[in-house]
Amino acid sequence: VQLQASGGGLVQAGGSLKLSCALSGSIASINGVGWGRQAPGKQREEIASIISGVGTNYEDSVKGRFAISRDATKNTVYLQMNNLKPEDAGVYFCFAQLLVLGDWRNKWGQGTQVTVSS
Repeated sequence: VQLQASGGGLVQAGGSLKLSCALSGSIASINGVGWGRQAPGKQREEIASIISGVGTNYEDSVKGRFAISRDATKNTVYLQMNNLKPEDAGVYFCFAQLLVLGDWRNKWGQGTQVTVSS
């Protein structure tokens, strides 16, 4: 499975961006998809996911502002980000949850930069 995120950019605080993640390869092996972000000087954290049998989940700081969706016909995952705040800035990555040697593992793609000006 390969993942390619796009759609990042510079936006003013309070603005919106929509990120896209194109999936390719063994799509049928994907159990779930999601997004994470890494702020400068911090570790990468998961912020949104859609997992089969579990549902949709959001990290507390983005609840009510971000929305994850998946278009199976286009093999694409989206992250709609509204009311962006300066603390939302960072590199955003998409991931696919795969079964690897009996364990669920996240495979991460390359990121896309999001900058939020105050």
